[in-house]
Amino acid sequence: MTEPRPNVFLPDLCTTRAVLVVVVVIELMAIVITLVAGYFEPFSLERLALTSLFIQWIGLTSAALLCRLRDRLNGLPAARAALAVVGLVVLDTLVFSLLARWLLAWAADSMNEPLWHWDILANVLIAAIIGGLMMRYFYVQEQLHNKDRAELRARIQALQSRIRPHFLFNSMNIIATLVRIDAAAAEQAVEDLSRLFRASLRESGEQVSLAEELALCERYVRIEQLRLGDRLRMEWQVELDPETVRLPLLTLQPLVENAIYHGIQPRAEGGVVTLGAAMEQGRAVLRVRNPMPERAGDHQGNRMALDNIRHRLEALLGPTVRVEARESEQYYEVRILYPVQG
Repeated sequence: MTEPRPNVFLPDLCTTRAVLVVVVVIELMAIVITLVAGYFEPFSLERLALTSLFIQWIGLTSAALLCRLRDRLNGLPAARAALAVVGLVVLDTLVFSLLARWLLAWAADSMNEPLWHWDILANVLIAAIIGGLMMRYFYVQEQLHNKDRAELRARIQALQSRIRPHFLFNSMNIIATLVRIDAAAAEQAVEDLSRLFRASLRESGEQVSLAEELALCERYVRIEQLRLGDRLRMEWQVELDPETVRLPLLTLQPLVENAIYHGIQPRAEGGVVTLGAAMEQGRAVLRVRNPMPERAGDHQGNRMALDNIRHRLEALLGPTVRVEARESEQYYEVRILYPVQG
């Protein structure tokens, strides 16, 4: 069982993009505050400059503190982490408000005035409100992200675990027949079938080597050849080192299953399924080719199965993966292209 994911609703403010967003948002806030003050006194560029300087210092120092303390804060329960962040922002605002008032009094040569003022309390209250709203926003965003991730995980598991019932029933019937006439072949079929089902129960999206994935394909083909005999012929065109390429578990096996089910089984004369793997310009190119289905229903089923495979790979590998289908009068080919880390 996987460990529960820790609370990480606080964003990473250490990146350049995050700092830029903080600066822009704070500057917009300074402009709004200055424009609101224009209801009571004329607009002043000096006021805008001082307000921007004051709020930017608070915003950037608060972001720097959150950047340093992010791991510790994310280790706390969400409510305590949010209170800690609001408290940190309030404390930072209080310190800079007192410092700003002292600097203004020193510049105006009025050091005898009291350091505390209503403006400082107003700054602290504004900081508390804005900090609370920000924490609520981050918390809701994290909850939505967790919901989307859970739905995606369930979808991937559903797509991964779709082993056609007819394959299981046919395999068990073949094994029952072989037990009486070829015990060694029956034992091999049982081992192949158990390995396939064991792979289907492993964690969705687990990365394995291409060699391991090809071994699963070979086991599946051996079982199907017991049923289809000489009607099913395989060509393996692996032009790279399969130990150096990694991909999500059960990437090729469903394609091979799809090719046999739609391209070989309906044809009385059978045909050849070709599985290829090569490197092209830093990308792994995996392809599975089968004879073009003769019936329209088989062609449509081929496309539906391909859509399921495409959705799963895009969810696991992201936008860098490409899943293409090529058709001609003689064959139907599926190609998977994705960059390989050097």
